[in-house]
Amino acid sequence: MKVESGPVRRVGTVAVWALVVFNLGALLWMGVSALREHTAIFDSPWGVETFGQVENFVRAWSESNFGQAALNTVLLVAAASVVVVAVSAPAAYALAKSRTRLSGAMAVFFALGIGIPVQVIVIPLFVLMQDVGLVNSLTGLFVLYVALSLPFTVFLLTGFFGSLPEEVEEAAEIDGAGPVRTFAQIVLPLARNGLLTALLLNLIGLWNETFIALVFVQDSEKQTLSLSLLGFLQTQQYSGSDYGALLAGVCILVLPMLAVYVWLGRRIIEGLTVGAVK
Repeated sequence: MKVESGPVRRVGTVAVWALVVFNLGALLWMGVSALREHTAIFDSPWGVETFGQVENFVRAWSESNFGQAALNTVLLVAAASVVVVAVSAPAAYALAKSRTRLSGAMAVFFALGIGIPVQVIVIPLFVLMQDVGLVNSLTGLFVLYVALSLPFTVFLLTGFFGSLPEEVEEAAEIDGAGPVRTFAQIVLPLARNGLLTALLLNLIGLWNETFIALVFVQDSEKQTLSLSLLGFLQTQQYSGSDYGALLAGVCILVLPMLAVYVWLGRRIIEGLTVGAVK
């Protein structure tokens, strides 16, 4: 019996939809609670009394240094994501089209890089970054973000470039186009969905990154949004938790990337599925 028409598929479908409903419900509850008064959240967790407390967002923004952190995060994440894709694209194209043993070994090397937890290498990284004077620096954080994002991005784009028809490149070669011109004028336009997918996945991943920033950044004026939210949570624990303001802070962190995904989520899925098969 095929899975498509059997109970396994039905159970899987129910499980997926249950997970979707749960996540949407949690997101809706967070958004509603972020606009409610602190005590009302505990008195009636599922109610809407005192809804409309926009002051929660104002308080979260002003008390947690979100302004500077948002600027740092936008500049850092945008620059790192663009550089990662710009560096990964030619590397992935070379790996996808090369048929040498070295290219196969390099592809395995990048795949292994995905499986190494950053927690395992954080101490050597810290020593290295300290030796070159890039600890507690946005420049150092930028370098780390680019370096740690390269394995996944190269691996993703290698599969995508490998799925592109070789006939187009052969036709360009017959017309006298060299490898660089073929890549720049023929391959990149064809691969725009894959490149956009890689860019968006890096944007979302780096926007939510906390561990590396927590280890390598100490000054408050150099913090990212996730660090500012963490500091805001610690402040609230000492001064009396205002969960309305805390949830507003979470919304400030989550909503920009949620909006990006809602807007371009279909493009991400198309890019992943096109690159999955040849």
